[in-house]
Amino acid sequence: MLRLTEVKLPLEHPEADLPAAILRKLGIPADQLLRFEIHRRGYDARKRSAISLIYTLDVEVKHEAAVLKRLRGDAHVQITPDMTYRFVAKAPAGLTSRPVVIGSGPCGLLAGLVLAQMGFRPIILERGKSVRERTKDTWGLWRKGELNPESNVQFGEGGAGTFSDGKLYSQIKDPQHHGRKVLEEFVKAGAPEEILYVSKPHIGTFRLVTMVEQIRGEIESLGGEIRFQSRVTDVEIEAGQMRAVILADGERIAADHVILAVGHSARDTFRMLHERGVHIEAKAFSVGFRIEHPQALIDACRFGDHSGNPILGAADYRLVYHAGNGRSAYSFCMCPGGTVVAATSEAGRVVTNGMSQYSRNERNANAALVVGIEPRDFPGDVNTNPLAGMDFQRHWEEAAFIAGGGDYRAPAQKVGDFLAGRPSSGPGSVAPSYTPGVRWTDLSGCLPDYVIATLREALPAFDRQIRGFAMDDAVLTGVETRTSSPIRLTRDPGCQSLNTRGLYPAGEGAGYAGGILSAAVDGIKCAEALALSMVRQGA
Repeated sequence: MLRLTEVKLPLEHPEADLPAAILRKLGIPADQLLRFEIHRRGYDARKRSAISLIYTLDVEVKHEAAVLKRLRGDAHVQITPDMTYRFVAKAPAGLTSRPVVIGSGPCGLLAGLVLAQMGFRPIILERGKSVRERTKDTWGLWRKGELNPESNVQFGEGGAGTFSDGKLYSQIKDPQHHGRKVLEEFVKAGAPEEILYVSKPHIGTFRLVTMVEQIRGEIESLGGEIRFQSRVTDVEIEAGQMRAVILADGERIAADHVILAVGHSARDTFRMLHERGVHIEAKAFSVGFRIEHPQALIDACRFGDHSGNPILGAADYRLVYHAGNGRSAYSFCMCPGGTVVAATSEAGRVVTNGMSQYSRNERNANAALVVGIEPRDFPGDVNTNPLAGMDFQRHWEEAAFIAGGGDYRAPAQKVGDFLAGRPSSGPGSVAPSYTPGVRWTDLSGCLPDYVIATLREALPAFDRQIRGFAMDDAVLTGVETRTSSPIRLTRDPGCQSLNTRGLYPAGEGAGYAGGILSAAVDGIKCAEALALSMVRQGA
């Protein structure tokens, strides 16, 4: 088949326009077009009065070689790449050992799924509860201010991505098309088929819950095992080789091959690994606040008269500003038509995140407005304490807890007051969506001075890109500190820890992913590396 890229048509074009555009592009008569399918559909909204749809199409034609020869040199007409997923190994007969996967977020689930599909019968250990049980616990924090440190937004089946917008796009390089494997598995588990072709696919929390259960069911049907409320508290390493994991109840599970997919908030696990001598480095991340606007304002600024078009859906945005102090502010994890949610996993701390359902029909749009933080900003010497980024996060999460009143409400401030340097006393026209509620205050004490200064400089600049972005009544809610892992568990080209054979650090927690899709892709890569190692060793 041939892949055609950059096929541009008006937003509301007739269905017949697609095959007509293919015929024009290839210069062939209608009887030579056998079939076509949409590989990707995005949009170009740079001109609000003339929004276009941009297609990538896979096309089957008669005399393909002749067409390709005639269009040689046209970068927008190529052979369709083979994206079929092929397993790299098969479990040997009489396998005597089983790989262990720690964590059941998107990284751990896809690693476990691929290992199970190859016949390795993985054991997946999850410190939290099953996805429906953890949903109840998460709502306990949101509705009642009651935190379960082992079952919350961060910990439990499905990982942190379960309570998010369910975004399934990434900018990672993916020459092996692992991302396609992930999306196809998600569709098999109940995701809408459109995620295979829309340019910015998303699922939403409610659908993710069912999908996670379906993936778990397939893993178990293939001989895998998932154990909930099984927190790993220690590991046994012998002469630089993984030998076992120890659970909180004292159980020892022998394991020479372990995928570590614990997410970016498993701080106790990071500390344990550091104490056991596993190589860890401090890593940059970002901190800031959540900002909320009326979704209608964002729609109007991005789409103009096309606001509300079902093809376009709720508008999103992506903003970057380089401040005079040398730091950069940018929007992160934008959730159209969503809500701001409580995302702490530790008592006495406040952390925010954003979430949307598939419909994206809530009144507000929200995004994190964050500023890059480097290891040089962490307290102490990161060479001797690579976990200093965790200490940095905890300090500001505790400050937010105190500023919010000490009961898991979050500190909040209107943008107009934030820019003027005065505390807020109540809401304006934009009602904050954060539950269990906000306390109006001055956010300047909730993050470092240089972060506050950067955001104050960035907001007016963002307003020039999206008119109304710095509106007085827009709401800032603090703090967003879990943008990515504060550490990297450095690994070799074979995905193993630099100094611990048999340990495969993976996903966001290890510092190798950022989001559902990239974490799942990294889980597959680590599963493949582990499987090849087990086959070579005849384990």
